[in-house]
Amino acid sequence: MVRGKIVMKRIENGASRIVTFSKRRNGLPKKAFELSVLCDVEVAVTIFSQNGRLNKLSSSEYVLFNYTNKVLQLIISFYYIC
Repeated sequence: MVRGKIVMKRIENGASRIVTFSKRRNGLPKKAFELSVLCDVEVAVTIFSQNGRLNKLSSSEYVLFNYTNKVLQLIISFYYIC
């Protein structure tokens, strides 16, 4: 059985959007970690939920510390300005 192609557009139903976000949010760090291991690279992922909650992941504490201190503050300030 073949899955149908998903059309990339905003999910209008709020409950469905929250469920989809939760499921996909958990899959993204897994893929980032796999990329880190397979390619021997440092990875940092920052995800903001619809209500502004911040989720972050990095492949090492060093990357997370530097990423947080240098770039994340800029991203957060830009996010809250918009």
